[in-house]
Amino acid sequence: VLGTKASINDYLVRAVALALAQHRDVNIQVHGDAIHHFAHADISVAVASPKGLVTPIVRSADLMRVDQIAAATRGLIEKAQAGKLGYAEMDGGTFSISNLGMFGIDSFDAIINPPQGAILAVGGITRVLAETDDGDAAFESRMSLSLSCDHRAIDGADGAMLMKVFK
Repeated sequence: VLGTKASINDYLVRAVALALAQHRDVNIQVHGDAIHHFAHADISVAVASPKGLVTPIVRSADLMRVDQIAAATRGLIEKAQAGKLGYAEMDGGTFSISNLGMFGIDSFDAIINPPQGAILAVGGITRVLAETDDGDAAFESRMSLSLSCDHRAIDGADGAMLMKVFK
């Protein structure tokens, strides 16, 4: 696993998992009127497959290094594209990430994957001209991120705090 090349998505999974470890009120599932809290961040990653969109889960991502996440996501993506994901690899999850940047999408709002309480929509990376601290201009890379929360269970302020830590 050590030395496995990580993608931007793998770094996003790691950052979200670490943020969820600090903001457990967002690391939830909603089952009817009950809110279930979880000790670890089980991150679902949206993957296009021959059978449509699937969301396999990187279990306990908060305990993994980025190279471990990269190996796990690579294996899940390969199984998804081969149509060989099992129910156990898609059942559960506490949070989803949907990245459409590779399709040229700048920004979008993602729909929550029940029973999870939140999903992060990731747009593409764009180069923009920005002012530097000393008043000069320079190009920088920016990515659009949008968090959707189930407000029956997650207060908007809690979602904002998660995004602050994630950033």
